[in-house]
Amino acid sequence: MQRIGVFVCWCGTNIAGTVDVHAVAEALKLEPGVVFSTDYQYMCSQAGQQIISDAITEHKLTGIVVCSCSPRMHEATFRKTAEKAGLNPYMVEIANIREQCSWVHKEMPIGTEKAIMLAKAAVAKVSLNAPLIPGESPVTKRALVIGGGIAGIQTALDIADAGFPVDLVETKPTIGGKMAQLDKTFPTLDCAACILTPKMVDVAQHENIRIFSYSEVVEVGGFVGNFNVKIKKKARYVREELCTGCGLCTEKCPQKKVANEFNLGMDNRRAIYIPFAQAVPKVATIDAAHCTMLKSGKCGVCSKVCTAGAIDYKQQDEYIEETYGAIVAATGFNPIDMGAFDEYAYSKSPDVITSLEFERLTNAAGPTGGKLLRPSDGKHPQKIVFVQCVGSRCSEAGKGKEYCSKICCMYTAKHAMLTRDKYPDTDVYVFYIDVRTPGKNFDEFYRRAVEEYGVHYIKGMVGKIEPVGDKLKVQASDLLDNRQLKIDADLVVLAAAIEPDKSARSLATMLTASMDTNDFFTEAHPKLRPVESPTAGVFLSGTCQGPKDIPETVSQAGAAAAKVIGLLAKDRLTCNPCIAESDEMMCNGCSSCERVCPYGAIGYIDKEFRMPDRTVKIRRVAKVNAAVCQGCGCCTVTCPSGAMDLKGFANKQIMAEVDALCL
Repeated sequence: MQRIGVFVCWCGTNIAGTVDVHAVAEALKLEPGVVFSTDYQYMCSQAGQQIISDAITEHKLTGIVVCSCSPRMHEATFRKTAEKAGLNPYMVEIANIREQCSWVHKEMPIGTEKAIMLAKAAVAKVSLNAPLIPGESPVTKRALVIGGGIAGIQTALDIADAGFPVDLVETKPTIGGKMAQLDKTFPTLDCAACILTPKMVDVAQHENIRIFSYSEVVEVGGFVGNFNVKIKKKARYVREELCTGCGLCTEKCPQKKVANEFNLGMDNRRAIYIPFAQAVPKVATIDAAHCTMLKSGKCGVCSKVCTAGAIDYKQQDEYIEETYGAIVAATGFNPIDMGAFDEYAYSKSPDVITSLEFERLTNAAGPTGGKLLRPSDGKHPQKIVFVQCVGSRCSEAGKGKEYCSKICCMYTAKHAMLTRDKYPDTDVYVFYIDVRTPGKNFDEFYRRAVEEYGVHYIKGMVGKIEPVGDKLKVQASDLLDNRQLKIDADLVVLAAAIEPDKSARSLATMLTASMDTNDFFTEAHPKLRPVESPTAGVFLSGTCQGPKDIPETVSQAGAAAAKVIGLLAKDRLTCNPCIAESDEMMCNGCSSCERVCPYGAIGYIDKEFRMPDRTVKIRRVAKVNAAVCQGCGCCTVTCPSGAMDLKGFANKQIMAEVDALCL
């Protein structure tokens, strides 16, 4: 006979403000099997847990229902309380009367009625619950970090320093990411390369880190503690173990009119190239799309001049399979495409550039050697207009992003300040919607640009930019003075919105991780679990999770590393016992469940069945690997014969909840 206890939480006024918690507790006393029902101000508090523990002992409860907030918040807490009191933790049910009830209703009678219904459904389910015992699975003590920008670098270093092996996968020929393309960093204005390069070198020299550059993750299977990953190492046509990075091949290659991606196409590189001087690994890469030898079999100059014999035109893509205990996504960001913003003449004039292109123009290793020159004629610009929020906070469908890109206000202030510092004769105008400077010392940094460097900040939007002769006619509004402005600029810099890297969506699919509508990875909880994905064992680092600056990125990278270290430090993990099971008598071996299982947990065996006439019939039936199954339930809804069921969420339990809601 079931003996069920019900515990209704006030959650301060979060629940009690729109739900009569005492009435809920009284109503549940009348439900079949309920022998105890009470309410308390904070059930998750130590005192509240003691009430639950004492009731389990005193009333010999076989199951409990806690009417409180989301099970994502406190289910583990209440299960531990039940277990300490001698009750199987899987005999605990949570009725979510906060997020699903009190927070969505304003009138107490309606909220109270719904809370009672939700609680009745939970009582109906727990009455059919059965004690479950979790299993265990071993942990592979190796981590995978996907993305070689500053987020991936910092995460890999922190994990490796804790003594765990790390594989760092980067799609480009070198690690470094966007930070390697910057000149200075705010708010300290220190050299980006000066603080990034030592970390890149540390990664290359660390005994616990393997770098897979010019590589990509193509397949992910398994589960937390045991992810099976296939990595595609693309052919460089240069043998990494032999290349010394001397650069002789890059100097002698006759094909020298290939757009340089690292400088955003503002100059050219050779068909064989090293992206930048501090590249890690310092290994040349042949661009197969532009190499004459690979396309026609004619040339071979790089092979002839390479004294190390590193050139290998027959090199093929290599596939590496490895098992990891944890995976960190650090895929970074890209500026949005400016093609949708014709009003700014980005596609019409080379003198309209993005902020990242401005970084390369002012960088000593950039296409102009650090001199601020107009791309059109190589002359120094006397009047520069910076346009804020290009594509950010844009509600126009299909054009920009509705969110704030967070870093634009500060890097524009940095650009304006550095320009005025190096070229005092240059007039600098910044058009903005709002100036957002929430970081430490950020507002002081912005005020320096205005007060100390004399940058003209104008609250208003640029409506149109039109190239006329060697000038850019900028039409804009000054909202504070309520006037229209026309400025003849020599150079216009657009603060382009940032968006997740294009690889993020396909990676999220492989990892079965969640994404928001903007293709940023979704964290498990925005406050309490900000660096964890809802998928166990998958962690988030840097701008793959949302726009952020370098200090915030490094902080999150360290937090993600700490979570990974905590996971890898365990020898074994407790498995979720709420897994699928197959009723062999009902299974017809159709393979529907096997095809939809995202974890590859379902296989098939030939089973002997003794028939009434004593003959033996062999049938193909589904078999669930308990160590691999994660209890997602895909198989149960797919199975046409109803043979698949989920422990803890069996069909009869779900139907009992439905019946309780309908009665």
